[in-house]
Amino acid sequence: MNSVLIIDDQETEVIILTNILSHEYKIFKALNGKDGITIAQENNPDVILLDILMVGMDGYDVLAALKESEKTKHIPVIFITALSDDEHEAKGLTLGAADYISKPFFPEIVILRIRNQIRLLEQLHTIERLSMIDQLTELPNRRNFEDRINSEWGRAMRENLNISILMIDLDHFKDYNDSYGHQQGDIALKSTAKVFMDALKRPSDFSARWGGEEFIVLLPNTDKRGAMEIAEQIHRQIEEMIIPCSQKSGEKLTVSIGVNTKNAITSDVATEGQCDTINEFISKADAALYEAKGSGRNRIAYYSK
Repeated sequence: MNSVLIIDDQETEVIILTNILSHEYKIFKALNGKDGITIAQENNPDVILLDILMVGMDGYDVLAALKESEKTKHIPVIFITALSDDEHEAKGLTLGAADYISKPFFPEIVILRIRNQIRLLEQLHTIERLSMIDQLTELPNRRNFEDRINSEWGRAMRENLNISILMIDLDHFKDYNDSYGHQQGDIALKSTAKVFMDALKRPSDFSARWGGEEFIVLLPNTDKRGAMEIAEQIHRQIEEMIIPCSQKSGEKLTVSIGVNTKNAITSDVATEGQCDTINEFISKADAALYEAKGSGRNRIAYYSK
């Protein structure tokens, strides 16, 4: 259920709005601006209804504070007000208000304006989600992966955890495309993507299409042994996979995989894969992939100095 936060220092107005909206939305309430900001940060409502004229912290100050916070800056705020002059409306819109609802309230107008904001929000979320997915394979894309690795790397550093990465490249994929056509190549990429869905069991494990015929897998809280086991499983499953093909038989595909681990800091752990930055972490996995390909392809290489 979507939620609405009502911030108004007039309790009667809060009761009226609650009666209008409670059958369709979860309602949060605040009788002053300070409490409203706290409730917004703690509950992340879908829409905020905010009175302009309040004792102490007025609606403009509350809106400015909401827009300054990472947690609340994207929440649409609708001003509720008895003020009707253009100057006040322009000020609110300049500060980032999404809309206005005038007092006294007309229930249908209140409901429709909130529905419009939630519909716009859902459309934005859909666009954002699509921008993070590779449309061909339906795996997360490179941008999505970069967001994820920033988060997991930070957690690994804070909590001193192992973290591993696999760089995976389909062997001789250009030759496959030339032999069977780009449409069949797309089918092969989709089939490969499904292998990751089967091989990665933990919710924290994350795979993405890195670009072209290259994929990447992030394995939080995973040491070298665990990373190599997953690499071997992926390698085997891709080698054994049956790629749908309009021709009677299609050439099997293999992969080369480069593996790197950032170890938790202990006195008895080898430091060969240690690195200080995310770019270095990825670069060393890429170096291992290059070694696997240079050694004949269809194999796994672990990064070492």
